[in-house]
Amino acid sequence: MSANEDQEMELEALRSIYEGDESFRELSPVSFQYRIGENGDPKAFLIEISWTETYPQTPPIISMNAFFNNTISSAVKQSILAKLQEAVEVNLGTAMTYTLFEYAKDNKEQFMENHHPINSATSISNIISVETPNTAPSSKKKDKKEQLSKAQKRKLADKTDHKGELPRGWNWVDVVKHLSKTGSKDDE
Repeated sequence: MSANEDQEMELEALRSIYEGDESFRELSPVSFQYRIGENGDPKAFLIEISWTETYPQTPPIISMNAFFNNTISSAVKQSILAKLQEAVEVNLGTAMTYTLFEYAKDNKEQFMENHHPINSATSISNIISVETPNTAPSSKKKDKKEQLSKAQKRKLADKTDHKGELPRGWNWVDVVKHLSKTGSKDDE
């Protein structure tokens, strides 16, 4: 089999295996990303594997340069890449993208044991400063709502039932009054 045929077969296999998997992303027919770990997991990381023209006879290009990995130190990234390169050497000549992704998933804890998020304060402050205009008004409203006087709380409690809900129909329009107003206009 030629390298092209091997790549086509592996591409079909990857598409069928990872169909519906939110962690897998096909960037192009020869480039793939896989998120190891759940969303929001501080030890989650993203691996990108790109095939060369002669892959699988030659090693693929493995990268961890995605923005997702910004909080991972370069030493941890190098350690992960070195361990993945060892797996590449063992599997050279065979379809290995799935094997590498699974190897990373199985060894995630070992890979990330020395991980301490870097620049997290900077990135969090950037995120907060970007989102501040959107979140500020709603947080102010919530603060005002929480700071009620005793009289206001008593008044609110008198209006509501034991669950804190207003009684059914509290804002209904007086049907008779409404109909008498609309009916008199029709009679004219």
